[in-house]
Amino acid sequence: MTRILVGTCSWTDPALVRSGWYPPGRRDAEGRLRYFAERFPVVEVDGTFYALPSERNSRLWVERTPAGFVFDVKAYAPLTGHPVKQPALADVPLEEVWARFAAGVEPLREAGRLGGVLFQFPPWLRPGARAERFLEETAERTAGWPVHVEFRHPSWWEEGQQDLTRALLGKYDFAAVAVDMRQGLPASLPPVTPVTAPRLSVVRFHGRSSSWGRGSKEERFRYDYPRAELAEWVPRLPALAEQVDELHVLFNNCCAAAAVHAAETMADLLDPQDPLDPLDPLSPRSSPSSSR
Repeated sequence: MTRILVGTCSWTDPALVRSGWYPPGRRDAEGRLRYFAERFPVVEVDGTFYALPSERNSRLWVERTPAGFVFDVKAYAPLTGHPVKQPALADVPLEEVWARFAAGVEPLREAGRLGGVLFQFPPWLRPGARAERFLEETAERTAGWPVHVEFRHPSWWEEGQQDLTRALLGKYDFAAVAVDMRQGLPASLPPVTPVTAPRLSVVRFHGRSSSWGRGSKEERFRYDYPRAELAEWVPRLPALAEQVDELHVLFNNCCAAAAVHAAETMADLLDPQDPLDPLDPLSPRSSPSSSR
């Protein structure tokens, strides 16, 4: 049965840590992750976009979380065409950067805890021959990895391009990422839910801030989802889950504890009787699929 896993795009975001969501005695590095994993079955590691992951941290993450908990890991910025985030690595050959990233996530993969690696491509990557070459190179370097892709330029999912984008991602078995965000802005991505790989689909909730595409990171992602807006997705998520082995629903709205509260609400909407029922395929704690 398909698992629908609901979580957030970080458990270490400073705004979340300051919010008081973590109780006293659970606010150190180990306590935070254990507390988070008691409440959600999946999390996205966003810090790996800014700094290369370490094997030691990956091993600790495995040790501190229960069986069945999975990590989606965000690819390091230069691997997706973004500028280098660590000045010390500015002169390191790209081949070595790839090797260090692969080594850093290997303990998660070995333990069966790597849900997927998110390649979030920059807004200046548009459909065309250059982008197709970049995706081909990415596929060659990530052979054997579970990969999902989020495009930030809306043209990838506009009418007339959608089918080509689906075919391109499907060619490499890359799972497409759907997003929830404010509509009507120049940088708004269409509200489509494409399925391009049978193993996984991902929906990332960015919030519906009017500052998307401009303003600071905090302004772009600061948003509290009303329950009614999350309820809009309740028919769509199970329908999407029917087409894949596993569905990850991740909240990226970084406003104090807004993301964890939205994730809790979504889990309740999907299974109002018992959101932690391990026998319910819509439960965020349901048993792992046999295909994993």
